[in-house]
Amino acid sequence: MSADSNNTKKKVVLAYSGGLDTSIIIPWLKENYDCEVIAFAADLGQGDINAKELTEKALATGASKCFVLDLRKEFLEDYVWPTLRAGAKYESTYLLGTSFARPLIAKYQVKIAEAEGAYAVAHGATGKGNDQVRFELTYAALNPSLELIAPWKDPKWTISSREEAIDYAKSRNIPLGGISKEKIYSEDGNLWHLSHEGGILEDPAVEHSYDMLQITNTLEAAPPVPEHVTITFKNGTPVSVNGMEKDSVSLLTYLNRVAGKNGCGVLDIVENRLVGLKSRGVYETPGGSLLYKAHESLEQLVLDKETLFEKQKLSMTYANLVYNGQWFTPLRQALDAFVTETQKVVTGEVKLKLYKGNIIPVEVKSPYSLYDMELGGFSDVEMYDQKDATGFIRCFGLPMKTRALLLGDKTNIDFGKTQEF
Repeated sequence: MSADSNNTKKKVVLAYSGGLDTSIIIPWLKENYDCEVIAFAADLGQGDINAKELTEKALATGASKCFVLDLRKEFLEDYVWPTLRAGAKYESTYLLGTSFARPLIAKYQVKIAEAEGAYAVAHGATGKGNDQVRFELTYAALNPSLELIAPWKDPKWTISSREEAIDYAKSRNIPLGGISKEKIYSEDGNLWHLSHEGGILEDPAVEHSYDMLQITNTLEAAPPVPEHVTITFKNGTPVSVNGMEKDSVSLLTYLNRVAGKNGCGVLDIVENRLVGLKSRGVYETPGGSLLYKAHESLEQLVLDKETLFEKQKLSMTYANLVYNGQWFTPLRQALDAFVTETQKVVTGEVKLKLYKGNIIPVEVKSPYSLYDMELGGFSDVEMYDQKDATGFIRCFGLPMKTRALLLGDKTNIDFGKTQEF
């Protein structure tokens, strides 16, 4: 990339975290594209992020500017809470901690590129991961005229491993912040979760000791006595803990501390990446795991069977959209409309017992409860005549009975093994 007619280098806005990959990308972009690099870092609650220190590091590494924006509130209220209300879990387990962070980061990256007159945006995601898709789909949705530079997929990029990236950083005096060839976990964190990949985790057949955990106790280190926590929801959104109203950031921060102390919210899985390969990761989502469990318990109490059934089906679609980086799509917005309608009655409180990784709902209350103690008990009540069940079952089973009567042995039903008697 050559300088323009005013001898001013063209600008590239890099999604910057201060980690290994994005740190080495700053000098790499300057060396290979002869451009001015503007770094952008989003504070999503990833530990004790220090805007001043992060800016100083970016500038010392070669950036001309560094923007650090506190997006924690927007992250939770506009990305995390909608996904929680949808009950979305990728492959029924993963709580999408990295997935819904990327569209938010990319959105502000585009805004900064437009404000700074940049011609391109860049990210440090590899060609084997999901984040490349999440970044690039957001760029395409919000400003398709911006050019893309993805170093890990660039022909000029010669680094093929994290070990080589470490060597590159050392050759240019870039601080590594505790990363070494011996402790090489790739980590991504925000207020919702902390993920760990790489190192010994690459072999799912090898047991490890969870030495990478940072915000969650191991089961062995968790307290020997249970602890209770009560979460209150209004229209599907968490609003208070133990009777104390809290803003979104304070609420999740508190739940992270309580759940983490009790060893709750550690997920160790092999997942199917969007690009077609499997990967193994350890995720710490302490507070989020409490919220999902409480929200699910409350929905069981207040949603009718058919609505809950459809919502659970659509939650899988929602999870795939988020995981695949399709946040800014009409389908995701349409699903939000459905979810919002269902959440009008998801108001109430759930008391959870936390004990050595276990999250056990022990009390669920709501003014919209559909549970009738008399109807749900074993005693006869006026509203339900047990003799009515006879006709109901006869009608419900009529297709099966008709098939058996008309086809007999032609049904080819496999009844499995039958013991002698």
